[in-house]
Amino acid sequence: MRNRLALLGSLILLLSIIGCSRLKDTSKFSAEEYYNYVYELYNDKEYELAVSEFQNFLLQYSGSAFNDDAQFYLGMTYYKRGQYLLGAYEFSKLIRNIPASPFVPEAQFMLAESYYQLSPPYQLDQAYTKKAIEEFQAFIDFFPSNAKVGEAETKIKELTDKLAEKDYMSAVIYEKMEYEKAAIKSYSAVAETYHDTKFAPVSLYKKILIEAKKGMKNEALADINIFLNRYPSDSNANEIKDLESKLSGAK
Repeated sequence: MRNRLALLGSLILLLSIIGCSRLKDTSKFSAEEYYNYVYELYNDKEYELAVSEFQNFLLQYSGSAFNDDAQFYLGMTYYKRGQYLLGAYEFSKLIRNIPASPFVPEAQFMLAESYYQLSPPYQLDQAYTKKAIEEFQAFIDFFPSNAKVGEAETKIKELTDKLAEKDYMSAVIYEKMEYEKAAIKSYSAVAETYHDTKFAPVSLYKKILIEAKKGMKNEALADINIFLNRYPSDSNANEIKDLESKLSGAK
């Protein structure tokens, strides 16, 4: 038992020594030396220690040439730890407080990326999804020649599809519950708001079918005209053309 306790004590001491070996007396460091030390912690994935050291650096050297570097990598450290809200806060601080920094474009992208990581499945509240779209669009608007614009556009499309799916499934539920007025309204909103997603043509299609079923001939014909102009090659186009012929010939 004593040997086991001694071994355990030695192991704890060794781990403590290893952990403390990362700590340095930074009191005599210049701003550059201190920043390089903390950046090394970040590169070595010592994120917990890097967070506190970046915070200390920003307090001690707020006016240094490395201030924006430390601010950006503090945000990145939180992001790497999966603390996306804290990361977003630090990225937004850099954008707001140091607008001339060369890190601003990347900070804007990472601000959007932080909210992207927080975006939940479509069934849940989509506040973070909308925020991610907003910040990716800001990135595109302010930095249109940046190499990451294509990635931002792809992610906006992905996030927009998620919003469209949420609203589309709400319309489907209304239809199943035979709340047909609510279904028509919801399908219409999806078709108009998310016209460049895969949920737009199917929403308009389902809206037309409900209108025809309810005897809303004029409304159905108007929507059929829109559908065939927008989606002439859609898999439901032939069915919609047949429906148009029937409604046009009906008295």
